[in-house]
Parts: sequence; structure tokens; C-alpha cells
Amino acid sequence: MLTGNKGEWSEIYALLKVISDKQLYHGDGNLNQLENAVLPVIKVLREKSDGTYEYEIQQNIVVVSGSEKAFKIPISDFKLQAEHLLTRIKSSSAASFAIPEIEEFIALFNCKSLKAKSGVKSDIHIVLHDAATGTSPVLGFSIKSQLGNASTLLNAGKTTNFIYKLEGKKLPSQLINEINLIDTRTKIKDRLVALTNFGSALSFIRTENSIFSNNLTLIDSALPKILAEIIYLFYTSANNTLASLVDEISVKNPLNFDTSEKHPFYTYKVKRFLTDIALGMMPSKVWTGELEATGGYLVVKDDGEILAYHVYNRNDFEDYLMNNTKLDTASSTRHHFGLIYEENDDLFFKLNLQIRFVK
Repeated sequence: MLTGNKGEWSEIYALLKVISDKQLYHGDGNLNQLENAVLPVIKVLREKSDGTYEYEIQQNIVVVSGSEKAFKIPISDFKLQAEHLLTRIKSSSAASFAIPEIEEFIALFNCKSLKAKSGVKSDIHIVLHDAATGTSPVLGFSIKSQLGNASTLLNAGKTTNFIYKLEGKKLPSQLINEINLIDTRTKIKDRLVALTNFGSALSFIRTENSIFSNNLTLIDSALPKILAEIIYLFYTSANNTLASLVDEISVKNPLNFDTSEKHPFYTYKVKRFLTDIALGMMPSKVWTGELEATGGYLVVKDDGEILAYHVYNRNDFEDYLMNNTKLDTASSTRHHFGLIYEENDDLFFKLNLQIRFVK
């Protein structure tokens, strides 16, 4: 029996919904449907362990191929099952659950797993008809769902730690121990408050992982410093959304950019960073700029509607990423940050970067 969480069942929902709608709507930066940006769906492709399955739309029939024989299933069946699956996903309170009737339906066309083939960056590929260009591009999408827990854009790890040097008065050993022992619910913020109250300031030195540092520098040489400023602001203020943090950093202008002509330095550079993460950049692997995912997201909204974001429409994609993400605090124990430590008679403090979608 197939079991999965809401995010995993959302992959099947997206498959059924896209086929039954027979078209995709692009979304704007605020998750609104763009009525004049609709693309007819010609075919959907999904990679599984036993090969690639194709779902070709022929008027009111879906021709499913990829196994020993092709299946013909009415589109109305996909619509009915998509509606039922949405109801079951939204009503479930279990961390993982089965939906036998949906499993029975997808078994008709030999679909035996909820997730796409392991190692494939795009969860689904869609052949769309673009009337403006007369082409039928094959576009790859990763599926992001608002039906379950908020998913991460950038996962935390030791690779996403940023190292700061403590400047100012030298902290006595007893105070270092007292600050490191602070164990409140907001312990990282409270430790930073204690440091500030003593008169210490954090000065960014480098990222803990050199590959991540070089990846950031490849995107933009100012990115390591910009992100360090944003992370510190997150841990020392009430702001957590990327949009609000970037707005505040833009006003403070810690890198002293020439803003006399109102160039959006911080917004532009952070959008490039978010887009490259979305399209394949990972902190622990050398990033060459080559897109490992073929280019975008399908967002399953909490009302069941699906919006497409793709480098095909880069401005809306970037706005969506900026307007719908936030910084989050990961496990400081697991990722080894948030404590004062000493090296070569100097004191240091690590902060961690994790980016999550706003639910």
C-alpha cells in the first residue's frame, strides 16, 4: 500500500490536476494567477524507476504510454480523482497516510510510487504549446505544495554556516560560559543580545564551507557579505521574510553601494541567489551556473489551484521566490553554530542560513 505525507501526495495531485485542466497558468510574484499567461498542455512526462511515462492529451482522452501497452483514460476520470485527492489531502491530520482509492486509480496506468525517480531534479516535465513563438518546449518543474508543511528552498547544514569574529572588549571566560549556557527557546538571539549588551560586535569573516563561498562569489562577488548582513539582521530583529530583510538591508546599505540613482543592488543580487538555488545550486557542490533542474516550480496552492513559475518567465519567478520565502532557525546542535569559541586567541561566533517557503 502506498503511503506518503501531504507533500508527497501533492506530486500525484499535481499530475492529475495538470492533465485534467489541460492548461497551465503562470503566476505573478504574489501567487496570483495571470489570466493572459495561459499555456495549453500537450503532454506530461514523469520519470519513474521503470522508465519515463507519457500522458498525451488528445481532446477528452489521455493516452498513457511507457510500459508494454498504452492506456486510454477519459480526462473526466483525472478530474474526478484530482478533486477527491485534494479533499483527502486537506482533511488528513496524519503525518503519513494511504489513499486506497487513488492508489487503485493510478495503478491503472502502472503508477506505483508517489515521488518522481530518485536523483531527478525535476519532479515533472510538461510539453506546452506557446502560441507566441509557435514552439512546444519541454519544461521541467519541481513541485512545491502549500497543502502540507512549508518546504525548504535552502536546507541547513554545516555548509551554510557563516563565521563572525567578535570585535570590541575581550570577553572574560566566565561570561563566555554564561552566554553559551543560555538555553531559552530563542537562545541564539538571546546570546547575541548578551554579546551586544557587553559591548561585543560581530564582524563577518567567511563562510565555513569554501565551496559554498565560491558558489556565492560566482553568482556575485558581494553575495557572501550581503547574506552575512541579512543573517545577522534575522537573528537580531523581528523580521524573518526575505523581502522585509532585504528592504531593511537596502536602507542600511552596509556595503556602501552608490544608491544615488536608486539602483536595487541588494534586491537584484539576492534574487539571483534565490533563483540559482531553485534551479540547482547546492552549498556542498561546485556550481557552474548550469541549470540542473530544467527550470521552475509548480506551486500547489492551499485551494488546490496550480501556478507555474519558470525561467521562461524569469521576472515573475524571481518575484515569487523573493516574496514567498523566509529565514528559519535550524538545529544549532546538529549544525554546530550559535556558540562562542576561540581560535588563535580570537573569539568567533557562527550563524546559520536556512531558507524556507512561507506557508
